[in-house]
Amino acid sequence: MENRRKPAPRAATLDINCDCKELVMDYLQAAFPTRAMEVVSDEDGNERSRPLSDADGNPVHSQEALRIREDTLELLGAMPPIAPALDAVIERFGTDAVAEVTGRTKRLVRLPDGSQKLQSRSPSACMADADAFMNGAKRILVFSDAGGTGRSYHASLDHQNQQRRVHFLLEPGWRADRAVQGLGRTNRTNQAQPPIFRPVTTDCRGERRFISTIARRLDALGALTRGQRQTGGQNLFDPMDNLESDYAKDALLTWYRLLHHGKLKSVTFGDFCHRTGLRLEYEGELVDKLPPIQRWLNRILALPIAIQNAIFDEYLGLVETRIDTAKKAGTFDAGVETIRADKLTIADEIILRGGADTSTSTRLLTVEAEWQRDVRSLADVSALADRFGNRALRLRNGRSGKVALQTPARTRVTDTGEAVATWQLTRPGHRQYITAGDLEESMWEPADFGTFEICWKAECDELVQEPNRERFFLAVGRLLPIWNLLGDDPEVRRLVTADGRALLGRIVPRGDVNTLLGKLGITGAISLTPEEIVAAAWEGKTVAIGNNTGLTLQRRRVNGESRLELSGFDPRSLPTLKAQGCFTEIIQFKTRMFIPVSRAADIVSALSAK
Repeated sequence: MENRRKPAPRAATLDINCDCKELVMDYLQAAFPTRAMEVVSDEDGNERSRPLSDADGNPVHSQEALRIREDTLELLGAMPPIAPALDAVIERFGTDAVAEVTGRTKRLVRLPDGSQKLQSRSPSACMADADAFMNGAKRILVFSDAGGTGRSYHASLDHQNQQRRVHFLLEPGWRADRAVQGLGRTNRTNQAQPPIFRPVTTDCRGERRFISTIARRLDALGALTRGQRQTGGQNLFDPMDNLESDYAKDALLTWYRLLHHGKLKSVTFGDFCHRTGLRLEYEGELVDKLPPIQRWLNRILALPIAIQNAIFDEYLGLVETRIDTAKKAGTFDAGVETIRADKLTIADEIILRGGADTSTSTRLLTVEAEWQRDVRSLADVSALADRFGNRALRLRNGRSGKVALQTPARTRVTDTGEAVATWQLTRPGHRQYITAGDLEESMWEPADFGTFEICWKAECDELVQEPNRERFFLAVGRLLPIWNLLGDDPEVRRLVTADGRALLGRIVPRGDVNTLLGKLGITGAISLTPEEIVAAAWEGKTVAIGNNTGLTLQRRRVNGESRLELSGFDPRSLPTLKAQGCFTEIIQFKTRMFIPVSRAADIVSALSAK
C-alpha cells in the first residue's frame, strides 16, 4: 500500500506580523534613559548634571528607570497589533459590503469561519468593486490616490446608486492638489446630489496640526484659482481649522502674553517653557521674536494629551473670538462662496449704470431662493441630550414660545484672559451660539420634558409644511465705479439660476438697497416687504419705512433687551402710532417710540401704507 503523507491542516489564523512593534521595542531598549545623574557645580558656581559612575568607572543605572523600561517593554509586547484603517473597515463590514479601489496587490481577509486568507488583488478586481459600488451592490467604497485617478464615484444620474455620498477624509497627505483631486471624485457634474465631506481626527487636539496644514494649503490653492476659495477648499474646512491664518497668528501672540501674565489655567509659564524647550523670556519680559505658529504647534505635540487639549481649548477660544468679531464687523474674508438652494430665480432687474452691453453695465438683481428646511427630529435632539447627560438643558423662550436644547460649547477667551462661558442652542431648524451673559438677559427659561417634546414636534411640523423662501439683492456687472455705495459688508457670491444663468456679484444688504438707489437717483424701483424691513433692522441697519414717510426702524438695546425703535415720527402723531400698536417710553427725559417684536411686520405694513 502506497504511503502518502496527509496535508497539514490550514492554520486558523495566519501569524503575520504587520506592525512595527519590534522597532519601537528596540528603540526603547537602546535609547530609554536609565543612566543615573548627579548634580555638580563648575568654577563659577553654575549647577549642571553629569552621568554617575562607581569607584571602578562603571556607569550607574537608576533602578527606577530600569523598572519603568522593563514594564513598558512588557506592556508593548502584550499589546495586540493595531490594524490599519483599511483592513479595520473591511474586517468590520466584510468584503461583500466594502468596495476597495486601491493600489495594493494582496490583502488579508477574514473568512466567515474565523480563519484568515491572503487574497490577491488585480486591477480588474478593483474595477469590479468600483462598478459594484456605483450600481448599489456594495454600499461602502474605500479608495486611495492610486484608486481615485481617472474614476468617478459621485451620485451620477447615469448609475443606479444615486444616494448621497458621505466622504470621510482619512490620511489626506501633505499635497493640497492631491486632496482636491480626491475630493473631486465624489463631487462632479451630472450628480443627483452633492456629497457631505467629513475630515476624520481623533480627540487629541494636537492632531489638528495636520488638518491645519491641509486647510492652509487648500486655501492657498483656492487663492490661485481666481480667488475662488471654494475651488480649493470645497468648503470642507471651517475657518477654525486653519491654525496658520492671520486670526490664528494674532491669537497666538495674545496667548503668549496671557501665559506670561499667568492668566491661563492650562499650564504655567515656567512649566510650558520647561516641557517645550522654548525660550520665551529675557530679563523678565517676553522676547521680541516669539516662536512662530508652526514651531509652537510642533512643540505642543510633545506634551501629554491632557495638557495638549487644555492648551488648545484656550487657544481656539481666542481664535473663535477673533473670527466672530470679524464676522460681526463685516471684515471677515470668506473668499467667493457659492449660494446653494433648490431653486434660484430672478424676480426683478434694475439697471444701476448703463453700458454698451451687459458686460459693461451695472445691474441690481432681486433673487428669490427656495430650499427645503433641514429639520432636526425629536429623536435626534433626544440622542444629543443623552450624549451630554446632565450638562444638557431643555429651554423654552418665554416670549416666542420656541424651544431649544442648551449644550456646552467651547469657552471663549478675551484678550484680557477672561473666560467667557458659551453655550450652543440647538433649534429644530438651525443652531446658534450664545454667551452666558446674553443667555441670562434673554427670555430662555428651563422647560419640562413634556412641554419641550410638544413644542419641538409643533415647530418641526411647521417647518416642513412649506419650503423656506428668501429674497436677496445681488449687484452684478461693472461694480468698481459704485463699490463704495454697496454697503459696508463686501460679500461676493456666485450662483446659478434655475434657467442656467451663472452670476457673480456682490450682496447688497436689504437695509442699504433704498439708500443705494437714492444715491444713484433711482426712486420707487424696489419696495421692501414688511418682513424684510424688520429683518434688516434686526441685522443692525437703519431702514426707511415706506416712501416719504420719514420713519426709520432700527434695533436698539434698552434695559438689557433688544427692541425695535421707530424714529422720525411727528410728535403730533403719537396717538395714531400708539393706536396702531406702538408704545412709548421716556428715557432720560426723551420720549422714544418702540414697536412690539411679536407684531412688528403687521405694524410696519400699516405704517408703509400711509
